[in-house]
Amino acid sequence: MPTNFYMYFIVALIPLIVGAVYYHPKTVGGAWMKANGFTEESLQGANMPLIFGLAYLFSFILGFFLTSMVIHQGQVFSLMIPEIMDSGSAAQTTFNELMSTYGNKFRTFSHGAVHGVITTVFFILPIISINALFERRGWKYVLIHVGYWAISLALMGGILCQTLQYAPLS
Repeated sequence: MPTNFYMYFIVALIPLIVGAVYYHPKTVGGAWMKANGFTEESLQGANMPLIFGLAYLFSFILGFFLTSMVIHQGQVFSLMIPEIMDSGSAAQTTFNELMSTYGNKFRTFSHGAVHGVITTVFFILPIISINALFERRGWKYVLIHVGYWAISLALMGGILCQTLQYAPLS
């Protein structure tokens, strides 16, 4: 568990902030509304506190998943479970030594951003595309949403990769 767990609360704001700009009618919002068959009137009357609250919750959850994609050191930890949890175990000693040598390798904003985009291409794009196929939506719809997630996950991944800190196990 990161010692600066609060970063998940911060990066969960990114999809909301990006969405406010990206889906604004003066940017991609007009094309998004047209691709969905929405009008200004049809978007009125929604329970926005509930929508934003759930979007924030889901973005928070997404941050946990994204951490496993952008910080490779976590995969080493998972290889040593459950032995690594025993204080003073050989697995824990090995892990702490490995982390002191390689713990900061690939822990940059740009590395996390690249993995955010890779996650978009290999995870988000197929999911949105499958839904779009069954909903009879066009590729414009898919590209609009994939563009949003590429930006959001690049920013989330970059920040998480660069800022999450882990203490040595004891």
